[in-house]
Amino acid sequence: MSTPRVISFRILPERVSELDSIAKSLDRDRSHLLNEAVESYLDQQRRFLAMVNDGLRASKRGETIDDEDLGALIGSWAKAKPARPNPARKEKEARSKS
Repeated sequence: MSTPRVISFRILPERVSELDSIAKSLDRDRSHLLNEAVESYLDQQRRFLAMVNDGLRASKRGETIDDEDLGALIGSWAKAKPARPNPARKEKEARSKS
């Protein structure tokens, strides 16, 4: 295992306070939390870059989707939600009828 290196960067004081508060509640030090945060960020970026590269390779193979098919696909994900009752609206309607 390689030896950890010390780096520095600027951060707002409010962020430091929030970080210290979380570290204290988890019984960890600031360095531990920052290392976890950096690892999480790097994982997200690796996944994102892998998806972009997969998409570029698929595009080069001609595996694309046209606008209409894409619109239909996205539309299939959305489900109409029934309107929630609005008590203030019902009260206003009742007053206007009287």
